[in-house]
Amino acid sequence: MAGKIREDRDFIPVRIAVLTVSDTRTFETDKSGQTLADFITNAGHILANRQIIPDDRNEIAAQLRTWIKQENVDVILTTGGTGITGRDVTPEAVRDVIELEIPGFGELFRMLSYAKIGSSTIQSRALAGRTGNTLIFALPGSTGACKDAWNDILQYQLDSRFGPCNFVELMPRFTET
Repeated sequence: MAGKIREDRDFIPVRIAVLTVSDTRTFETDKSGQTLADFITNAGHILANRQIIPDDRNEIAAQLRTWIKQENVDVILTTGGTGITGRDVTPEAVRDVIELEIPGFGELFRMLSYAKIGSSTIQSRALAGRTGNTLIFALPGSTGACKDAWNDILQYQLDSRFGPCNFVELMPRFTET
């Protein structure tokens, strides 16, 4: 991995909400959502909220809009609904609310995932975007995919000490004109 944690920079905790998209999961069975919540708190960030909602485009978009309006949420991580079945509508819901897509996230996620699961990564429609001051990352529903996204991308890009650059240092400038 290129880049490194710069000890001359201060760590800035980020307020992160986790949204599990599933028709069947509960808090007791939601391993992916719990894994993300654990990563967030273990890294020193703040778990701002955690919800589970069904695979419904309008409900997903409504929850995202609610969190985007809240000042205590800087980042939203969704897990689930990024595949290619008829019920997988998370990417569409995310695109309904974002102002700016960050295509490099999905591209990088699939590149890293390919090294682990081969061509099966083609079934993932993971993506990221920004609305106002809020970043949104739509991750697959598998626990392994959530671990890969966090361990290989998000733990660095959400760490203010990571260089040469990271999302946290850009956050104050998201809405500049």
